[in-house]
This record gives sequence, structure tokens and C-alpha cells, in this order.
Amino acid sequence: QVQLVESGGDLVQTGASLRLSCVGSEGSLSGYMMGWFRQAPGREREFVAAIGFMSRTTYYSDSVKGRFSLSRDNAKNAVYLQMNGLKPEDTAVYYCAADRRRNIGLFRKKIGIDAWGQGTQVTVSS
Repeated sequence: QVQLVESGGDLVQTGASLRLSCVGSEGSLSGYMMGWFRQAPGREREFVAAIGFMSRTTYYSDSVKGRFSLSRDNAKNAVYLQMNGLKPEDTAVYYCAADRRRNIGLFRKKIGIDAWGQGTQVTVSS
């Protein structure tokens, strides 16, 4: 079972940029759909972005489209979430996720996720 470790979370000001990293261990991520979710205090964990296993297709929530960019480097067994134009409403714990079934509809709903990371905190001050 693949293990995921996130990093890159920080406290930043509105308009700043951050890059989150998710590195896989105990297995290759190349056959997985990969993505990010986030959870703010008192709210459900929500879909942020996903990328197909061949890196040909990316998916974003409406709230981050145009500001966030997801990429993967299978050689480094990693995925990266570049976050630009951060807003206070982006404040949350961000979780990396991996899914072998590669079904974006199920992935968005968190159905059948094979592995979750431990989360990394992103705080955007106004």
C-alpha cells in the first residue's frame, strides 16, 4: 500500500503563492490518479484538484480554477500543487490522495480513495 507524505504548508498573506508537495513511498504513484483535498475547521473535506496517471488531464474545483496548478513527476514519485493568488478562504489542512481506479467522478466524492496523506496546514492571513 502506497504511503503519502505532504509538505509545503505555511502561513502566508493574501495574494502569496505556495507549492505543496506529496511524495509517495512503499510503492510507485505512476499508476494512480492523484489529487488534493482540503478541510477547513468545521467543514467537510472538499475536492481541490486531481491529475490523471498519464498527466494528460487535470481537474480543478471551481474555487481554485485559474489560481492553482497540479503537476506530477513520476520519476520522483511526487505530485505538486502550485497555489497562486491565495485567499483567506483557502485556509485549510490540505490532504494528498491516491486512487487506483482513476475515476474522477468517484475521486471527487472521496469514494474508494486508496491512500491519504497526513495533511499539511495552509493559513492565509488577510
